[in-house]
Amino acid sequence: MNEKMKVLIVDDERVVREGCHRVLTGKGYDALMAENGQEAMNILAGKGADIILLDLKMPVMSGEEVLEKTQSLYPDIPVIIITGHGTIDSAVDCMKKGAYDFITKPFQVDQFLMTVNRAAEKRLLEIKARQFQRENIRNLYDLNLEKSRLKTIINCMANGVMVTNRNLEVVLHNPALMRLLEVREPMENPFDVSRIVRDNGLLSMLEGIQKGSAAEQAVISQEIGAGKNALRAVSAPVFDPDGDVVGTVTVLEDITAFKELDEMKSDFVSMVAHELRSPLSAIRQQNSVLYEGLAGPLEGKQKELLERGIQKIDQLLELINNLLDISRIEAGKAVQRKIPLDLGPIIRDAVSLMEAKAREHGIKLLCSFQDLKPLQADAEGIREVISNLITNAINYSPEGGKVSISARGLGEYLELVVEDTGVGIPEEELPKIFDKFYRVKHPKTRKVMGTGLGLAIVKGIVDAHQGTISVESVPEEGTRFRILLPLISSDR
Repeated sequence: MNEKMKVLIVDDERVVREGCHRVLTGKGYDALMAENGQEAMNILAGKGADIILLDLKMPVMSGEEVLEKTQSLYPDIPVIIITGHGTIDSAVDCMKKGAYDFITKPFQVDQFLMTVNRAAEKRLLEIKARQFQRENIRNLYDLNLEKSRLKTIINCMANGVMVTNRNLEVVLHNPALMRLLEVREPMENPFDVSRIVRDNGLLSMLEGIQKGSAAEQAVISQEIGAGKNALRAVSAPVFDPDGDVVGTVTVLEDITAFKELDEMKSDFVSMVAHELRSPLSAIRQQNSVLYEGLAGPLEGKQKELLERGIQKIDQLLELINNLLDISRIEAGKAVQRKIPLDLGPIIRDAVSLMEAKAREHGIKLLCSFQDLKPLQADAEGIREVISNLITNAINYSPEGGKVSISARGLGEYLELVVEDTGVGIPEEELPKIFDKFYRVKHPKTRKVMGTGLGLAIVKGIVDAHQGTISVESVPEEGTRFRILLPLISSDR
């Protein structure tokens, strides 16, 4: 036996008691002895027992009385009746009253042990069953407690929480969700998600998550509108133990205040930039008049100081213009007017304007076209994209370097590539280069002046044209920017 079981031997015959005790202890049982029924009841009340071997004919208290009391007080303890051949009928009556089994005197050891072992197995199974039952009850209690805690936490959250099943029915939500979605009607779970979500983009995203495989899943974030509220919806799949998608969980955050603050910031920057540009332009014009000698001759030192002043004013004007461009992009006004556009002449004009700057830096400027087709694009925006990329390529290329601009039709897109043989960009800095005010630090380019807004403007304009921009770079070898812009559909 793996677990030591207590067997109480109740018999008024000392030989029987000691014989049973010897056999049982030899087989790993813990044997207790009582010579009458009353003593047996005292032992049960004190030390307890797992199995009872009970003789029927005893002084003080008979076996039948002991059985009756044990069935009342200790119904889980199996009782094996010890009886002689002449009292088998009494033993059978005892089994009808709840005894587990009986053995007859004199008994063989093998039969005796087999009966006791069966009773021990029964007792162990009952003990384990009760343990499992208690654990199950405890687990259910813990589960209910955790559910109650989870519900309390979710209901107290300021963010909206929504869980859907595989049929896109809402199975869990909190009051904040209904408040953010401006739903005043009480809803009982489950209900179809379209009853509270009106944004088609979010509904499509939830359907896409539900249909996708586990390998394709990721947390997806998007902005949605709900009445007067601007919300950020972050959605992710819910998996079963086999890794299959069985639902979605979405957290909604109110970003209305942040959007308003961002809009105020953009308006402020735009206003300040406008207010600064006019007086700076006037100062530059006056300085240019002085520099050109139209207000009288200047000495060399005076002319040098005026030239430096004009350069600083030009840098400030560039910063102001870039800030205005960023404000337009953030306000969704990066593209003012889309028209059918041939990219070839725009690239040629940009290259012509940059040739003088390239010669000054000792840079060779090349351009090529192949199978160009018209775009539906904003001409000024595209000019700014090309101009910024070429300017950067020249500024970050050493003397004797080369900058090439190429464009070609590529299926439903037009591919524009600006490539240089410059200082390159470290791999760890590539994800940051389109951030506002970010500039790559390199010892060879410390003298290059700039605002760190050029590439942010480029990306904003490309995104506004539903295009993409990517970059590849090898330090000390060069950088390659690749833009894909959608062509005008042939069926228009």
